[in-house]
Amino acid sequence: MAKLPIIRPETPSEGQAPVQSPLHFAASLAPRRVYIETFGCQMNLHDSQRMVSLMAAEGYAPTERPDDADLIILNSCSVRDKAEQKVRSRAGEMKRIKKSRPDVVLAIGGCVAQQEGPRMLDRIPHADIVFGPDHLSRLPELVRGVVDGQGRLNETGFLDRAEFRFAGISDQAPRQVSAFVSVMKGCDKFCAFCIVPFTRGREVSRPADDVIDEVKRLADRGTREIVLLGQTVNTYGQRKRDDQIPFHELLARVCAVDGIERVRFTSPHPADFTDDQIEAFRSLPELCPHMHLPVQSGSDRVLKAMRRGYSRAQYLEVVDKLGDVAPHVALGTDIIVGFPGEGVDDFEDTLSLVERVQYRSAYSFAYSERIGTRALDIEGSIPVAERFDRLRTLQALQDGITKRYLDEMVGTRQEIMVEGPSKTDPSRVTGRTGQNRPVHVPGAYPPGTLVEVEIVEAYNHSALGQAVAVEGQPVADGAPATIEDAG
Repeated sequence: MAKLPIIRPETPSEGQAPVQSPLHFAASLAPRRVYIETFGCQMNLHDSQRMVSLMAAEGYAPTERPDDADLIILNSCSVRDKAEQKVRSRAGEMKRIKKSRPDVVLAIGGCVAQQEGPRMLDRIPHADIVFGPDHLSRLPELVRGVVDGQGRLNETGFLDRAEFRFAGISDQAPRQVSAFVSVMKGCDKFCAFCIVPFTRGREVSRPADDVIDEVKRLADRGTREIVLLGQTVNTYGQRKRDDQIPFHELLARVCAVDGIERVRFTSPHPADFTDDQIEAFRSLPELCPHMHLPVQSGSDRVLKAMRRGYSRAQYLEVVDKLGDVAPHVALGTDIIVGFPGEGVDDFEDTLSLVERVQYRSAYSFAYSERIGTRALDIEGSIPVAERFDRLRTLQALQDGITKRYLDEMVGTRQEIMVEGPSKTDPSRVTGRTGQNRPVHVPGAYPPGTLVEVEIVEAYNHSALGQAVAVEGQPVADGAPATIEDAG
């Protein structure tokens, strides 16, 4: 679960008219506040950021306390049972707030909302709004409807491809050093374990000009890093509509936007990688040397049962081609263990693939049954205890590989982009290398600052660095710099 930071909407400059809305007059008397809890993936985090932007235009400022909020939004995830149960539990906890302040609007969005639809209004009688990802852009309208007395609202029908509209960034959106930009929504893969096609709908690619316009607006507002988002992001543009281009061409156009220093994308599908996409890691200097490439299993038999659309050999062919073109690229992945029918030999195949690829990081999970997926019809359910035994074995292997990689970084020089103060030590800032590794650095550099550091110590999942240059200017004697030094 993630909570968005408190970021106040920008104050209009002198001579600029304030944003008007049906709630503007009330907001000017007593500013309204919105509290959002985000469960699940980066796509949900991006959706929550868009919600903050949309509601800022309605006069709502973010708050970190649900007790202070006039609008509470739970952005739900149904990819795994644990995340789904968390949002149900959290919704129950909000009953206390609704009882003491009945005028508070409680909205439940995201994939669980889409999956449950109006049933969620029955199960959570104190919820006012249930809405799916397709209706994110209608959030202000739905909130106004509840405030104006229209009753409880459900918007969870899927929109046709021609009707769907991507929610863009508003002028009231908080400024971000690193920003997500959605280039597509939905998924057409229907992997046996995955609920996403049933909760986010079919694949729709965003017009290329819309993507570039948003990137330019973000760059004008100080964004230096762009992360392109899609459920299978590298299938972007495959329908070859007039307003779309191949994914590698979209990458090149994004990288060419003035002010953008770094570009990433997540998550691609191994079956759809092209040589042009791989070549982009050599030809585009702004494209970070890091990629999250989900494998899910190292066993051909399990991959076929999962309906992944590639074999172990085909996956490794993509890895090897990328290694030939850009050997410095760090790979991350997703892995599921304990899938129905997974034998000991299949699990050993996964372990051997992890050893072969040497991932820098991995998100690994014990298989979780999801209602509506094809995996429920596959025989050979693995006992839950065995699933978690395998998960612990896999994670121990990956932790060792990650630690060796970090140990090898000691003594090297890396460029990081500062994200903000360290969460554990206020005398330090935290940034990420191009390979997506967190590095903590003594000093007080503003977010977005490019700092060249020498790695002096490795931790389990991050590293400690000493600044040697800030925005290309040397730091005397390696001493920590201040905000003024960073200029």
